[in-house]
Order: sequence, then structure tokens, then C-alpha cells
Amino acid sequence: MSTIFDRVDARLARALTPSRRLTLQRPRTLVLGFLSLHTVFLFALLPTILTGRALGDLPLYRTWAELGLEHGVWQGIDTGWVYPIGAMLPIAFAGVAGPLLYQLLWFLLTTTLNAVAVGALTDWGRRRSGFKPAWYWLFASFLLSPVGLLRLEGITAPLVIVGLVLLARRPVVAAVILALATWIKVWPAAVFLAVVTASSRRRTVVLTGAVFSVAVAASVWLLGGLHYLTAFVTEQSDRALQLEAPITTPWVWLATLGHHGTVIYENYSIATREVSGPGTDLVASLMTPLMFGAIAAIFVLMLVAQRRHVDDTQLLLLGSLALVSVFIVFNKVGSPQYMLWLVPVVAVGVGRSWMMWRVPGVLMLAISGLTTLIFPIFYLPLIDGDLFPLLLLTVRNGLLVVLLGWSVNDLARLVWAAPRREALLMARRTLPVGQGRIDE
Repeated sequence: MSTIFDRVDARLARALTPSRRLTLQRPRTLVLGFLSLHTVFLFALLPTILTGRALGDLPLYRTWAELGLEHGVWQGIDTGWVYPIGAMLPIAFAGVAGPLLYQLLWFLLTTTLNAVAVGALTDWGRRRSGFKPAWYWLFASFLLSPVGLLRLEGITAPLVIVGLVLLARRPVVAAVILALATWIKVWPAAVFLAVVTASSRRRTVVLTGAVFSVAVAASVWLLGGLHYLTAFVTEQSDRALQLEAPITTPWVWLATLGHHGTVIYENYSIATREVSGPGTDLVASLMTPLMFGAIAAIFVLMLVAQRRHVDDTQLLLLGSLALVSVFIVFNKVGSPQYMLWLVPVVAVGVGRSWMMWRVPGVLMLAISGLTTLIFPIFYLPLIDGDLFPLLLLTVRNGLLVVLLGWSVNDLARLVWAAPRREALLMARRTLPVGQGRIDE
């Protein structure tokens, strides 16, 4: 695998001459790239905006916003919900100008947050090392635009980027942003756990996150819906194996090959495709315990690394990638927007060191491209049992497993390399001057 990535690096080096690299590191070029990309997005959405319609998950969000504003749900919470309560904020905001402008306001909201993420990565054009991850984020946003522009992950992903970038300099602000993202969608909790484990600012982060969460709980209590605060945890507990989840892939093959008793069907109550076949109920019941077991194992590995005084930033990023990958690989639910859980961590890692993060960097771009080919381009043929989209899905899910394996392997190497580095440093200190040296 290293040979493949060496070839990729060589081709990139030939393609990006010094003059081109300098051009890409100019704030003006980045601003033009950002505006060009989002202008393309706007033109693609313009027919929908002008006709007052909405795409993706936005029609559902718009319905929730209308019902909430009409019947006072925002003033009094009276039902359980599939998302954490913070998701009400962007969903309601996009509806303040009425249903006909819902798509436009959502687009403006995601564009603004993308701009803030790019600004944070580059310190608003002052940090040259931030231009590479900024371009990476824009390219990945383009590849995943069908879900990034039309689902809640388009809100939470840039928030996580900002939180990770600001952690070292402004831990209180970073903690508030990460806590807010977690109260919108659950997945940033994995990043928050990594921050609490690896960051030297963990006490500040924990205290700030706790205060923020208490404030959220108090607000919900005042609205009369405290017993619905954690309803999102149980709302998905009875889900079956979803079509795109990595664990479901063998049964999708069985259904495509016509195996008796294995079928792909639509769950109308939650508008998703699920798979039923021999053993699927048992596997679905085991996935959540397996997920928490894997999270616990990675958490312990991170604690060991932290006690051995490894590099905090690298530990944080590797731990975040491993934990978020576990959220996806061991999940019985699988959706294309889940790939946006991974991109923020990889983008920040690329900004730290391309050589150290080139494997997940390239893997993530391949995963993003394959994901958009699967949904929305070949999604209907996949449901109908066509072989080609199933091959795409299989490769994509296989790459997700490889990404998880890489992150856990590098996390373990970080742990086991620490004692060796300490021993080498001690040996250097004890050698008399002129008696040779020890190379790592």
C-alpha cells in the first residue's frame, strides 16, 4: 500500500510545481476557489430555490419547522425525536422566512459555516500551512455535495473543523462549538471523547461542555419536555440492518444474487431501505454492543498513549478518526452523509502533516467519490439488484474498514513507539561526548 501512496505523492509533486503551489497558497486564490465552488452549488440549486421546493432531507426538516412554528412545538416540546434537541436550531432557522425560502436559507447557512471552517483552518489567510487542509475540505465538500448541502451533517462537519482548530488557543470556545455540534447530531461526541482523553485542556473542555449541556437540559425543562431530552437514543434502537451499512454488505449480495428469504425493503416509517435475511435480526441486535466495546477498547488505548506522553495533537486526531470510524463500521445504520463525519478529522490531520496523513487523505477522497456514485447516482439500480452499484458499495465499505484499521494501527504504533523513543533519548544523554550516536 505504501508504494501506491508513494506514486500518488510523486504525481502530485510533478503536477504541483513551485509556482502552482505558491498560487494555491494565496488568500485571493482560495477566496476565488471558495466562491466559485459555492456559485456552482447555487446554480445547481437555483431551479429548486426559484420554485420554492427543497431537496434531500430538507422537505422533512421544512415540515418539522412548519409544524413547530404553527403548533408551538418550539415553545413547548411534547414529543420524542430522532435527533438531539439542538437540531431544532438550524431546522427552525431555515424556516423563519417561510417554506418557500427554506432551501435558500439552508444553503446560506451551510455556505457561511463552510466559510468559517476555511477561515479557521487558515487563520483567515495568515497561516500558510492551513491552505492545504482548506483546499482539501473544499474538494471533499464538492465530492459529497449531494449530502453536504442537504442534510444536518453540512452544519456539524464545519463546526467540528472549527472546534478542532481552536482547541489549542481557545479551549472554551472550542468546547462550546463541539458541544453544540454534538447536540445537533450525535457523532461529534466521538471527537469530544477524544479531546477529553488526549488534550491537555481536558478540564476546561469537560467543564465547558458540562455547563453547556446543563444549559441545554434546563432550556428543554423550561419548555416542558425534559423527559424527551434523550429520546433520540431510543428512537433508533429498533432499527434493522440498513442497506448501506458496512455490516449489511453480505446480505445485500445475497439479495442481489436472488437468495431465497433475503430481501431489500423500504421502511416507510423512517423513509429508508433495510435488508432482511438469515441472521439479520441477531446481527442487528449485536451491533450496538460491539460498537461500544470497540469504542471502549480505543478509549483504553488512548489512555495508555496519554500516560506515555505521546504527542497530544497526533493522539487527538488519530483517536478522533478511530472513534468516528467505529461509529460507522460497527453501525447497523449506514447513510451517505456519515462520510462527512470523517472528513473534518482527516482535513485537520492533512494540515498537520501530509506525509503522516496521506493514507487517510487519499482513502477519504476515494470514499467520498464512491459514496456520491452510490447515492444519489446509482442508488435506484442498487435497490433493484444491479451488480455494478453493489460493487461500488462493496469497495466503499471495504475502504471504510481499511481506514479504521489504519487509524487503530497508527494509534497502536504511537503507543508502542513511545517507550522506545524515551529509551533512545536516555541512551543519548548517558553517552560520553564523542562516543558515537544512536539513530532512531
